[in-house]
This record gives sequence, C-alpha cells and structure tokens, in this order.
Amino acid sequence: MSNTTEAVKERSMILQKEMLAKQFKELSMAKELGKKVVYTFVPGNLTELILSFDMLPVYPEINALQSGMRKKSHAYIREAEKIGFSEDVCTYVKCDIGMMLNGNIGPTGEKLPDPDLLLLSYTGCYTFMKWFENLERLYPGVPVAMLHTPYQEDGRIADEQVEYMVKQLKEEVIPKMEQVSGKKFDMDRLAKMMENSAKSEDLLVKVLQSAKRIPTPIDAYFAGVYYIGPIFTAFRGTEEAVEYYNELWNEVQDRIEAGLGPITPEGELAEERFRLVIEGPPNWTNFREFWKIFYDMGAVIVTSTYTKVGGTYDLGFRHDSSNPLESLSKYCMGCYTNLSLPQRVDLIEQYVKEYSADGFLINSIKSCNSFSAGQLMIMREIERRTGVPVGFIESDLVDPRYFSYANIKNRLESYFQMLDQRKIILSKQN
Repeated sequence: MSNTTEAVKERSMILQKEMLAKQFKELSMAKELGKKVVYTFVPGNLTELILSFDMLPVYPEINALQSGMRKKSHAYIREAEKIGFSEDVCTYVKCDIGMMLNGNIGPTGEKLPDPDLLLLSYTGCYTFMKWFENLERLYPGVPVAMLHTPYQEDGRIADEQVEYMVKQLKEEVIPKMEQVSGKKFDMDRLAKMMENSAKSEDLLVKVLQSAKRIPTPIDAYFAGVYYIGPIFTAFRGTEEAVEYYNELWNEVQDRIEAGLGPITPEGELAEERFRLVIEGPPNWTNFREFWKIFYDMGAVIVTSTYTKVGGTYDLGFRHDSSNPLESLSKYCMGCYTNLSLPQRVDLIEQYVKEYSADGFLINSIKSCNSFSAGQLMIMREIERRTGVPVGFIESDLVDPRYFSYANIKNRLESYFQMLDQRKIILSKQN
C-alpha cells in the first residue's frame, strides 16, 4: 500500500503532462492573451467547435478528478456541504463548487479564469443540468448555450435526431460562440480539425484494441484514463493530439514486439493471471493504491466502459470532415452514458468475449447515478450471458470518505480466489 517508490512513467505520459501543463498555463493567462473561455463537460464535448473559434475549454469534472488525485478534493467537498449541498450530490459537483469558493485555483496551482460562455452539451447525465444551474448562479450574466442530446431510445441514431441536433448547433450554440468570441463561424476550419480528430481516433482504437492480445501490452482502465485524456478533453482536433497518439501507439507496438505486459506505477506487470472487463469510473483520491491491488494480484483490465464515456470510437464512429455538424451530433449521441441499458449490456458482453476476459467487475460509484443506475441488472445479465464470474465493489469519485482500502482489498481478494478456482476447474475439464 506504500507510495514511497517513484512511479514508473511511459514517454507518452510525460508528453501528456507537458500538454496539460501548457493548457493550464494558457488558461491562467487567458485574459492577458485575449482568449475567451468556455466551461463545458467531457461527454459529448464540442472541442473542435470551441477551438475553431480560438476559445479555450475548461472541464469542471477534469478539475475535480485532478483535485482528487492531488488530495485536495476532501476540503473542497466539505466547503460545498457547508453551504447546503447534500452528501448524496455528485462529488464532482461539490468538489468543483468548493474549488470555486476557494478562489478557483486549478489543479496545477494556477487560477482558472471565469467563463465567458457556459456550454452544456447534455449527454446522458441529468446532474450536468443541475450543475450548470449552480454555475449560472456563480457567474451571473454569463451567456449559457444548451445542446440537448437525445438518448438512443431505440438503440440507434435516427435521422430526425441528427437533424434536431444540427438545428440546435446552427440556431443556439454557434450564434452564441460567434457573439462571445467576436468571430464568424468557419466551417472549413472545423472540417480540417476533424481530419485530425479522425487520425487520433484511429490511433486510440488501435491502442485500446491491442488488449485483445494475450498477454495484453496495456491496462485499459488505470492506464487507459491517461490514454483517453487528450482526446476526451482540450486537444481533440489538434496536431498535438495526433503527435501524442502516434507516440503512444509506437510505444504499444514496441511492447507487443517485445512480448511485454503493461507498465504500472509499481513497474511492469510480469505475469498476467487475470483478465478483466470493468464497468464504472475509477476512484481518484486513492488511484495508485487502487491500481496496486490489481497489480499485486496479477490482474489487468483489458477493456472498460469508463474509457468510452467521451466516445465509443471502437464501435466505428469517427469525426467526419465532410459533414462536420452532423458528425458532432452523432458523436454526442454515441457517448457511453448516452446509450440505453440494453445497449450497454450488449457492449459489455461483446467486450467479455472479444477480449477473452476471465471476469467482469463493477466499481459502483456512490454519487454517480449515470453509471450506477442499472448496474446490478447489468451484472446479472452479463453473468447469465457469458458465464464469467462477476464482482462488485463500491467507492466514490473524489470523496475519500467512501474509499475503504481494506474493504475493497478483501472483496477483490475473494473475487480473485473465485477466478482462480474457476481456472483450475476449466483446466481440468480441458
């Protein structure tokens, strides 16, 4: 459980750290640079559109998880609860509100600028709407743009849904971006950025699908959250993102050729004992300790639903430069949290089979209804359809009060014993 050893980092992680440092530095100097700032969310984000207006995006949930990893979230959450936020409210929200009440100092220690536009691309999480109501009160007078994203109720994206989304982009979102930025919308520039998006998406899918190999060269959950960082946040559509994903894919190819397993903060995983599919976000306040439990037991996550929260690219979607606004619309509707429960079950079943998983595990997040709703049904259905053992643990996003190391470790040890026994039985049958 000790964190005294220096964490092992890949070259791509160092490159990403430099990208993020540059981003937060630019945000801290936004007013001096004459840059307008847009507060928005990760699922269904309109990054290319924002960047095409030379505006800078800020993602409140990214600030919250970064605060959690830096052990700052508990104090922020307490500040929000002092002014009336319930214990049951999403801890991302409370952390973000608490951070704002304490001067809005970002994860790198630099003050984040106030928003010039609040852009809510509502995608599968009702909490986002309530979160923005609070942001609107905190920043009175700041324009608000709402992009309402329909659920895939019938398990597909209908033409009329795309038309509804494009109409909102043309009549609500883009006019407000023009008003705030003082610039006219440039369709050609947006299309060019989408070419970069598609290149990055191709590379990310190659990286994530490399976990189908045995042994896998990557961990697609704990390491996967680093892999998705640039494409799910401020860099999709940029040359920097393409450079990062080329570097990452080259690293993965090197590991494949050398027959190596994943790199973890504790070092390389020497032996792959268990291959898991996991549902739900990770815990951020004890991220390394959480990861180490799996490392110590030789367990690796070969794919996860959380790494699809900002786009299900492995299902074939790519941003399309020939139809930019339609493409943005389909992207928003295709994010994991915007899928119906039957779609989620089908996807997880596909993952268990395609990635040769030994088991399916749910990390149920106390304050995240978007993920937690329906998880027990998902667990039972996956067990029925695939026959693999299923496991269930509970923690929270950024509230350390709901991460019990001993409890989670005990549950996981029992679960891995069950997986081990199943492997023994299967080997005897074969």
